[in-house]
Amino acid sequence: MARNFPAHAFETRGVPAILIDAARCWREARDNGRSVQPCLSRTLDRHECAILAPVLDSLCLFYEAALGRPMAVGEALTLSDDEHLLLGLVNGSIPRQCLNCPRRRAATLDCALCSARIMVALTLGQPASGTLQ
Repeated sequence: MARNFPAHAFETRGVPAILIDAARCWREARDNGRSVQPCLSRTLDRHECAILAPVLDSLCLFYEAALGRPMAVGEALTLSDDEHLLLGLVNGSIPRQCLNCPRRRAATLDCALCSARIMVALTLGQPASGTLQ
């Protein structure tokens, strides 16, 4: 599986903040019955990466499906366990196999993770190559 941005780029380019803002926006929109992608687009526009709205919508959707329950989000600077896990899955420090989910859910999450890595790398001007550890 490819790592689509170097680990140092993940930390230095604000990717964790982007992902957490997106996940919290996604959760709030879903909980309030609002359309997710317009909310995500507005949130991501503050990071100058509104183009990531569709891919992060899919990532959150498939992540939640793999969890088998609604994703829990934190508040302010406090990250939930689900947010920590999501960051680890995206940056490759946590293997997807830690989620004991059905094969089809795992496959869709793997695709969503790969797509998110590629799009984040391209959007932030990072190389889209390398390997996950």
